[in-house]
Amino acid sequence: MNIVCVGGGPAGLYFGLLAKKRHPDYSVTVVERNRPSDTFGWGVVFSDQTLGHLAGADEASARAILQSFNHWDDIDVHFKGRTVTSSGHGFCGIGRKRLLNLLQERCLELGVRLEFETEVRDEAGLARTYGADLIVACDGVNSAIRSRYAEVFQPEVERRHCRFVWLGTRKKFDAFTFAFEETEHGWFQAHAYQYDGETSTFIVETLEETWQAAGLEAMDQREALAFCERLFARHLDGHALMANAAHLRGSSMWIRFPRIACGRWVHREEIDGRHVPVVLMGDAAHTAHFSIGSGTKLALEDAIELANCLDDPAQPLGEVLARYEAARRVEVLKLQSAARNSMEWFENVARYGAMETEQFAYSLLTRSQRLSHENLRLRDPDYIAGFEDWFARRAAAQAGVAAPGGPTPPMFTPFKVREVLLKNRVVVSPMAQYSAVDGLVGDFHLAHLGARALGGAALVMAEMTCVSADARITPQCPGLYNAEHTAAWKRIVDFVHANSDAKIGVQLGHAGAKGSTRPMWDGIDQPLESGNWPLVSASPQQYLAGVSQWSRAATREDLERIKADFVRATEAAAGAGFDWLELHCAHGYLLSSFISPLTNRRDDEYGGSLENRCRYPLEVFAAIRATWPAGLPISVRVSAHDWVEGGILPDDAVEIARLFKAAGADMIDCSSGQVSKDEQPVYGRMFQTPFSDRIRNEAGIPTIAVGSIYEADHVNSIVAAGRADLCAVARPHLANPAWTLLEAARIGYGGASWPRQYRAGKSQLERNLERERQQQAATAGLSPQELAARLLEG
Repeated sequence: MNIVCVGGGPAGLYFGLLAKKRHPDYSVTVVERNRPSDTFGWGVVFSDQTLGHLAGADEASARAILQSFNHWDDIDVHFKGRTVTSSGHGFCGIGRKRLLNLLQERCLELGVRLEFETEVRDEAGLARTYGADLIVACDGVNSAIRSRYAEVFQPEVERRHCRFVWLGTRKKFDAFTFAFEETEHGWFQAHAYQYDGETSTFIVETLEETWQAAGLEAMDQREALAFCERLFARHLDGHALMANAAHLRGSSMWIRFPRIACGRWVHREEIDGRHVPVVLMGDAAHTAHFSIGSGTKLALEDAIELANCLDDPAQPLGEVLARYEAARRVEVLKLQSAARNSMEWFENVARYGAMETEQFAYSLLTRSQRLSHENLRLRDPDYIAGFEDWFARRAAAQAGVAAPGGPTPPMFTPFKVREVLLKNRVVVSPMAQYSAVDGLVGDFHLAHLGARALGGAALVMAEMTCVSADARITPQCPGLYNAEHTAAWKRIVDFVHANSDAKIGVQLGHAGAKGSTRPMWDGIDQPLESGNWPLVSASPQQYLAGVSQWSRAATREDLERIKADFVRATEAAAGAGFDWLELHCAHGYLLSSFISPLTNRRDDEYGGSLENRCRYPLEVFAAIRATWPAGLPISVRVSAHDWVEGGILPDDAVEIARLFKAAGADMIDCSSGQVSKDEQPVYGRMFQTPFSDRIRNEAGIPTIAVGSIYEADHVNSIVAAGRADLCAVARPHLANPAWTLLEAARIGYGGASWPRQYRAGKSQLERNLERERQQQAATAGLSPQELAARLLEG
């Protein structure tokens, strides 16, 4: 086989040497437009894990690279004049030029042909020149080959919100360093790391609008370097900053990061009657933000995978390339997802600027969701112990309780809202059970909610409870619209209060256009076979096209009646003794139908702008807040993203939260979707937590995170980083009512996390065992101590 790699960066060189090493009979050529000594970066970073991959692929080049690396374990975060250090991270830095030279030397050693100062403008001509059977396009972020065949590769290039410049300095940083400086124009941050015995990379980054306001757009290279030196003077210790891209003038040295993803990676070019595949590799196919240091890692791992796929000479080349693309696409997607999280964190430093240094640093360390609480504990137990102690003392002070006697996982710290003190940060989500009769809850609900109250969670939320018979989702949904309902709920509330130290809340809602349907196991969202009742919503709507009933637009009289129903249900909830009230304004139900532009097409004061669309839900909220006891909290559940074009977006959700905060809401419960059947949500672990993060830290209101949170590590990471104040856990609590206790045991935490009835039961068990030992000793004519000694002897 004749292989030509277009681009002599890490991807092209590494794939070239791997292919030649495994198949000495192959002709492998790397064509590069620059000279061997040209490079416009400074240092690159690999994790210890990546170095292990390189050693497995080619031990000789890995050994040479390792000998040139500068290794460190610490990350330093400089913020507001203080420094937080976390260790155990295992990174290596190497000069980009040194890396390229080592790979060039290894290529020549193996017989790879290197052609420098050669611009490729015609792949067909290139293929003819070298008799190519395969062209590997490794020509970087600005890939000309990707652009020429854009219709095939379907690239998506997204220019992000920050400007950054890649600089160097003789200041030697002992740790991977993040430094943050606030100016009158906004935040600037530096990413710095040493990569050889005398030089460090120093990347300066800031938002586009901050960059412009600071005047950097008009500065030449010398002026921009002087600006950055002044800004980060206390971190540079008198050392200068250096640029090595002399061909870039003025503002062009500042780059906006391009996030690149391609729909396809392989193109088949017909050349003189032959089909020659052109396959993308490295930055030509994908990019990952430099804040997780993975661009070069991805390129080298692309090279390893394609070399592995070529090892089977019997497999057709088309199948080989399809296998390569399928395997790498999954890994790239995972890393790009983490890189996007990290990139967006740095684009929104102002969001976290009010945090204390300890929490700010923790938020930074866990920004990509690849590092979690327990992973940090494994890397640096002393750091986590110190952080947990700080967090627990702060939480206790905010809740007005005594500080714990040592480190406490954030999940098990107290949280106070108005006069309600929660013992930990775990909430049992409201989960529809479809087990009521004419709105009346019974023994099933007592067992269901009682068991979960005994299971260690701080707050147990009853499922959406409807404010009238025609507000129900199904005939089996519970209600609070007559005295019998109130008494039934009071029985359950009294049980929870008498037998646990959990609090119990109720979620009030009105199904709107999603009402009069069957229980989910009989056909979710399907209308009743008989006995349907009329439906109302913000505007006429059919939730399931061609299937659901049509709702009619609510009239003024309807709105007044429904508001009165919410007030009556709120009075009943207070009479039943609930500790917490939640107003359901999400998931396409009645109040949600007013908020979303997908379902609100009114032309009166309740339609149009976001403020108008929120007007009726806010009127309902004001009415129930005036009715509900002043010392008890009310949260509001919102859909922070409709997942449909033209629907609610996270930016809107922040504004919605601000409106409810101004009206007196205590917390926002951050869910998403279920407003339209056209939705296309992007699922994943903790997938809705970013909505909570934005609302909490931009709108300045406490939040509840929900959605694929299923282990203590998730809860600890979310709460510790300030992405939410509480975490609502649904399905795991269905599978195991004692999920909180189980997770406490799994991470080795006991004590205060165990409910009082379990502690009391444990004490009673110990007393019973002691009484039994005394009886056995008396029967045997022995003292209890003698009996214990005999038992120990077997």
